[in-house]
Amino acid sequence: MEALSTAKRLVVKIGSALLVDQDQGLRTDWLHALAQDVATIRARGTDVILVSSGSIALGRGVLGLPMTELALEQSQAAAAVGQIRLARAYEEALAPHGITTAQVLVTLEDSEDRRRYLNSRATMETLLSLGVTPIVNENDTVATDEIRYGDNDRLAAQVAVTAGADCLVLLSDVDGLYDDNPHLNAGAQHYDVVTEITPEIESQAGDAGSGLSKGGMKTKIMAARLATDAGCAMAITLGTPNNPLKLLENGARATWFTAQTNPKAARKGWIAAMKPQMQVTIDAGAEAALKSGKSLLPIGITAVKGTCNRGDPVEILSAAGERLGLGLSRYSGAEAQAIKGLRSQDIAAVLGYEGRSVFIHRDDMVI
Repeated sequence: MEALSTAKRLVVKIGSALLVDQDQGLRTDWLHALAQDVATIRARGTDVILVSSGSIALGRGVLGLPMTELALEQSQAAAAVGQIRLARAYEEALAPHGITTAQVLVTLEDSEDRRRYLNSRATMETLLSLGVTPIVNENDTVATDEIRYGDNDRLAAQVAVTAGADCLVLLSDVDGLYDDNPHLNAGAQHYDVVTEITPEIESQAGDAGSGLSKGGMKTKIMAARLATDAGCAMAITLGTPNNPLKLLENGARATWFTAQTNPKAARKGWIAAMKPQMQVTIDAGAEAALKSGKSLLPIGITAVKGTCNRGDPVEILSAAGERLGLGLSRYSGAEAQAIKGLRSQDIAAVLGYEGRSVFIHRDDMVI
């Protein structure tokens, strides 16, 4: 519970079965109650990102498709129709609280490709800095495996990792992890806290039980491993009642998975272990700026050796040739050669398009 009340950045995953009723459609009252929770959490300075399923469930109702398993092309058609309605529903629920929303469509591939990852991270950071609450959806209109496996729990964990969140809440149709299926075994034992995801824990995870939800406890355990390894605590709690986040903060039953580190340390360790693809030499002014915690700007670069793609690790050298650190480049090697020594406002004139103001952001750097 403390992880939620003290979180600086929170990701909440909402499944289809919570948001959409098979017979009545969108659960509007529930969504508006969730919006109240989000407004309360944001009011204390916490960034909130919502990862929501539901586009296929909404779209299939509009199109009159059956509640049975859909063919891939039917799922994608339903998603195309449902995405519009899903985004509008969140906008209408959060707007009365003065909250601006943005729809962000992603797939698991966006987290696995470094360039896409950096783009997603930069976009998310900008939205949050502007006070926007992103509504992240699986891009089901183009995804294939993601639709077939319904792995939105792991997607939520990857969003948490990408955004550097310190708390992830999976709203579910069960109040946590048990050593057996509680729907079938009344004597199943509940886990309040999991400090380590052991093979025994993994073996006790079951599969999906709802007709609309395609994720099961197995994917939630996978999400927990991904999140906690990146420094993000995670909770699985019952999402069906109104105001589920308020209930969780007030002690509602849940299983909490404790973080193994903190998000910043986990990210820095990930970057530090990379093999550099290129070297840049910087001047004394840039060196002083980096040591004071600032980003590396193109104007501070005096030389570029080698080549790289955007998102690749780059070694940073002082004017004397000493290694200062390592960071992820926001430009390719060819672009770096062209813009070294330039002020940020002059980059567009040289490249022919608007570039990013920094060469390596401080969050993507280890000094």
